[in-house]
Amino acid sequence: MDWTRSSGILLHPTSLPGPYGIGDFGPDAYAWVDWLARARQKLWQVLPLGPTGYADSPYAALSSFALNPLLISPQRLVEQGDLASSSDLAGAPAFPAGHVDYGALIAWKQPLLERAAHHFLAHASGERRDAYDRFCAEQAGWLDEYELFIALKRYHDDAAWTEWPRDLALRDPEALVRWRARLAEPIAVHRVLQYLADEQWRALKAYANARGIQVVGDVPIFCAHDSADVWANRDLFTLDEDGQPLTISGVPPDYFSETGQRWGNPLYRWEVMAERGYAWWIARMRATLEVVDIVRIDHFRGFIAYWEIPADEPTAVRGRWVPGPGAAVFEALQDALGELPILAEDLGVITPEVIGLRERFDLPGMKILQFAFDEAALHASFGEYSRNPFLPHNYTRQFVVYTGTHDNDTALGWIEHCDPQERAQALAYLGCDGDDFHWTLIRAAMASVADLAIVPLQDVLGLGSEARMNLPGTTGDNWTWRYDEGALSGALAARLADMVALYER
Repeated sequence: MDWTRSSGILLHPTSLPGPYGIGDFGPDAYAWVDWLARARQKLWQVLPLGPTGYADSPYAALSSFALNPLLISPQRLVEQGDLASSSDLAGAPAFPAGHVDYGALIAWKQPLLERAAHHFLAHASGERRDAYDRFCAEQAGWLDEYELFIALKRYHDDAAWTEWPRDLALRDPEALVRWRARLAEPIAVHRVLQYLADEQWRALKAYANARGIQVVGDVPIFCAHDSADVWANRDLFTLDEDGQPLTISGVPPDYFSETGQRWGNPLYRWEVMAERGYAWWIARMRATLEVVDIVRIDHFRGFIAYWEIPADEPTAVRGRWVPGPGAAVFEALQDALGELPILAEDLGVITPEVIGLRERFDLPGMKILQFAFDEAALHASFGEYSRNPFLPHNYTRQFVVYTGTHDNDTALGWIEHCDPQERAQALAYLGCDGDDFHWTLIRAAMASVADLAIVPLQDVLGLGSEARMNLPGTTGDNWTWRYDEGALSGALAARLADMVALYER
């Protein structure tokens, strides 16, 4: 694929401002797109858009296909007539500014969304009702399973599916028929909410595309165990007869962690996937590319080899490397979907085989500027290397460079808290004294030869560690940051636009 030299901003929709407790697909999202256009940015990168599960993480979604109903705009529901009037919004609590309080948000918004869905079912007609019927028919391959899964999950007080009655957990056909009839009303509600989320998101994406902005989505390589994906496709995952994982995902001990990382996702039975022509992966990528323009695949190296951990191990220490499907899955994707607009998250311990797979399919890899100045971490990831691969003068074109990602501290937080030697190396390399360090790092990314440059909005705004999106290995207070109303100034847009012109992005 021919990647046009361009730049963009990383911002998850939950981080947008607005009066209803969480960023959504409403007016503030359109104002955000307008600001991106003024800043001459051509990419808007988001995190996974699915309904969040464990610890509110978008990387632990309840479905790889569904959208998160919490992103539905209440204001748009009023405008579309799905809420009777704006008086439905009058009872919204005074949500805290600057972060998402998921407990308070769900307590208020879930009943509101359900009222909107009931109103839609009772009153939608004409072209809009026809569009809803088409959506249900076209998305039935995943929607029928998801709506039943989520209705059952809510009925069982959000318990994991392995804690449901055994006939439901193991999908006894008679039990599924019985419960589908019993939960017909909430199933219909969840179906409508998926339509409303899809309708609002596609309109927003079309607005962005019309202004020359492409949306970069995100696909985690693995699925959450407590998800419709695993419950509905148990034979595709390494589960025992009760549905519990036999082996799980993670990464081995390294410079960053003495015990490695135990992610807990069940692993794929790749041999079964292969027998079926990788149909599930094709369906997943097709559905994702219907709602975004470009896909970043998280943990790309897992397609070459992944760290397999026995599920009963408390850490990632006792695991082993197991070969992945390699090129076969990408050949199947390419045959089914054509040219692959994929970015490969090729971070961590990278082997020549991982690089070869990425290059074979012309997939840009990732460069993180914060990583360029940590010699110990580089040695742990690359061993004896002749050139530091994260320093801009060593880049080649087919990469996307970031100042940092959702898993990094902000640029200002990093330079404040990093090792003194790292700080000295960074300032010497970048030729600065640390003042406006975030803009110095942004300039280095923009000036680099990498085809794509993406900057978290926190770095554009010059925010510190308080604005960090996620701290890997922790479950407290992640994924909650929101930017303040009025933070996007014309001066910031103009400064980015000047860099786009200067560095021909």
